[in-house]
Amino acid sequence: MKATLATVREARDRRWCILDAGGKILGRLAVRIANVLCGRNKPTYAPHMDEGDFVVVVSPIRHS
Repeated sequence: MKATLATVREARDRRWCILDAGGKILGRLAVRIANVLCGRNKPTYAPHMDEGDFVVVVSPIRHS
């Protein structure tokens, strides 16, 4: 079985990820954000390449 590595062209495919922080546990949300920023959510993840996506965190406003 031959191992394949991601090329630079594949690594440049960055997307925007919008996460809703409402009602989420802070630590779990932080881990998910870190994984998306590092690119660990992609099947072509390689630790030596920058494959991460952009992240926008949205939090609902609470009125009291």
